[in-house]
Amino acid sequence: MSSIFNFKLNPLSLALKANAVSLVVLMSSVAEARVVTGPNETVRPGPAPDSFELRAGSGLTVEGATTKQIRAQSATLTINPGSKTQDITAFNSNVDINGAQITARATQPAALLMSGGALSLKNSTLTHSNGTGLVVSRPIGSDEGAIAAVFNSSITGTTRGVSVGGNSALALYQSDVAGTGENGVGLYLFGQAIAIDSSITGALNGVRMDMDRSPEVPAALILDGSYVEGKTGAAILVESSKAGTPANASIDVRNGSILRGGNGNILEVTGGSFANMNVDSSELFGDVVVEEGSTAKLQLNNGSWLTGQLKNVAELSVNNASHWVLVGDSEVGDLKMAGGSVHFGGADEFYQLDVDSLSGDGTFVMHTDFASGQTDLLNVNGVAEGNHSLLLEATGSELVTAEPIRVVHTEGGDAKFALVGETVDVGAYSYGLKQEDTDWYLDPNRRGTSNSTKAVMALFNTSPTVLYGEMTLLRTRMGELRFSQGNNEGFWMRGYGNKYEVSGNQDGGGYTQNQRGFTLGIDTPLYGGDGQWVAGVMAGHSTSDIDLDRSGSGQVDSYYVGGYATWLDDESGLYFDGVVKLNRLHNEVNVSMSDGKRAKGNYTQNAVGASVEVGRHITLDDDFFVEPYGQLSATITQAQSYDLDNGLHAKGDRSASVVGKAGVTVGKSIQLDSGGVLQPYLRTALAHEFNHNNKVTVNGETFNNDVFGSRIEMAGGVAMSVSRNVKLHADVEHTRGKTVDQPWGVNFGVRYDF
Repeated sequence: MSSIFNFKLNPLSLALKANAVSLVVLMSSVAEARVVTGPNETVRPGPAPDSFELRAGSGLTVEGATTKQIRAQSATLTINPGSKTQDITAFNSNVDINGAQITARATQPAALLMSGGALSLKNSTLTHSNGTGLVVSRPIGSDEGAIAAVFNSSITGTTRGVSVGGNSALALYQSDVAGTGENGVGLYLFGQAIAIDSSITGALNGVRMDMDRSPEVPAALILDGSYVEGKTGAAILVESSKAGTPANASIDVRNGSILRGGNGNILEVTGGSFANMNVDSSELFGDVVVEEGSTAKLQLNNGSWLTGQLKNVAELSVNNASHWVLVGDSEVGDLKMAGGSVHFGGADEFYQLDVDSLSGDGTFVMHTDFASGQTDLLNVNGVAEGNHSLLLEATGSELVTAEPIRVVHTEGGDAKFALVGETVDVGAYSYGLKQEDTDWYLDPNRRGTSNSTKAVMALFNTSPTVLYGEMTLLRTRMGELRFSQGNNEGFWMRGYGNKYEVSGNQDGGGYTQNQRGFTLGIDTPLYGGDGQWVAGVMAGHSTSDIDLDRSGSGQVDSYYVGGYATWLDDESGLYFDGVVKLNRLHNEVNVSMSDGKRAKGNYTQNAVGASVEVGRHITLDDDFFVEPYGQLSATITQAQSYDLDNGLHAKGDRSASVVGKAGVTVGKSIQLDSGGVLQPYLRTALAHEFNHNNKVTVNGETFNNDVFGSRIEMAGGVAMSVSRNVKLHADVEHTRGKTVDQPWGVNFGVRYDF
């Protein structure tokens, strides 16, 4: 039987508590019982239930029968499925019960009492309506306790569900234990117990851990995937029932175990007692309360969470990505951090954590009301050591006062504190941490723009690159029009993609834009003057995914319509191309603030763009050609304001972009055997952004948002006349500049002449 336990019994020189039943009481009514002396006697169903007394060396099997009480002394008792008995008392015996019901008489202290020996209880129900369900103890005067293994069973008592004496052990597997009386305790523990996938409940306490007579060896409890509840009191109470003898308890809470106290306490330690609780991979909600003169140590390991107050806890270790969440002011003696986090409640709750000493390395998640100056405070009354991070909650509201806000106080030591990400976002700006003597303050001196500001600046700045990305494909129509000699009506379509990298300026506003879209157009020749005019209309849609680096992300959906006119003069090669386009922009931004939280906002804008290009197509020998050109493009985007859901208010003035460009295209026309023409080309240009005064206002603070500077463009492509009616085109380009780079841009399409 002992092989079922995965912990070792420790020898204790303990005596059974006074509540254990005396030998005289336990052996009462012996004269009325059937005496069993043989090793293999069996009881089968019969008309008249009997009581049984098992003498030393005897054995009894109850085979689906109903019996009265059973007493065993150094014997073997087997009760098989379908059996029903009254209370059972066994001394130094082996008891095996499977699929049975044991119901105690009201006059007996326990439904099943094991004094020494071993018990296996499976698929059974154990009930006492006026006492304890199961007692696991050692005989008086003996150091050899009992061991009990309970599988898939239910044990109910009024005073106690189960009582485990000193030097004895209990293992629960997928079983339920309950103490249902007014002051009932689910498990009363002097020895050792393990509960796996089980529940233990008590009307007062779920578990009470006591000391027999030797405080050197603690009572030990292991909870593995189990549930413990004290309906009106603490989930676990550590308290000695004997004056002057403090209890000593070791508690392991593992693998998703749950503790719940009706009074809000998951653990209480009183009467000068000591408790050591280790929480491993579990999430607990409730307080740990230690009476003055008592001691408790607590360890959180392997991603565990504890949400509650700690009152007078001598030592807390927060290890291995574990978390303690305060729900009120708390006190801890020694706080030892080893990769864990301490959370100071919610955003509108401000708590003080007082500790006697601090060591290790960990993270403190804190909140500050920058408008009122209220803040969480870590108060170290002694020496602070180690390297620690402060994760202060970011906000979209502004810092109202210029006074420093103290977030950490220590009395000495070489501890270092730093903000996660080095700064905290407060409205339009981000702020750093400074040390004065042994205190740490939020520094009111500006350290730079906040992530929220960088994000809204970047999104306000995307409209020019969105619009230019949509218009770049228009000039590539020139080769197709020349194939048609501007004499035919035509329908065309383009698919395109662009990537832009915008560095922004000293205030931020940089971003990466990945754009994809399509355009449909139709045009017709207009005869007049010395050349050939072509006029057309177009419509399209593009989506741009905006990567704001550490500041977050955004998206711009653009819907547009436009018109264009092109003049081609075959004799001189001169051409003119003009485009006007109207856009409706739907903008969304998702900000990553300094504390890792997200803020969202969205708005719509109207925009207009225009482009004028003039150039000359010059035919050279061997069907080569060169085409110098100049272009002037401009966009104007509507002013707009909006709010992020973190309270930040952003307003973008009407913004403009004016880009001048001078370039040249070199190519060759190749006549194909099929009758078509293939026209590969290379293009280069110098572009310059003239505008450098786009204003963005964030919470009343003004920032410049321009992308002033020059850039060089390089491109290559091919136009192809497949037949009299069908023309194809593909183009690839690359741009490098001071503030705007285009790592790649591609477009491809087809034109059909009617």
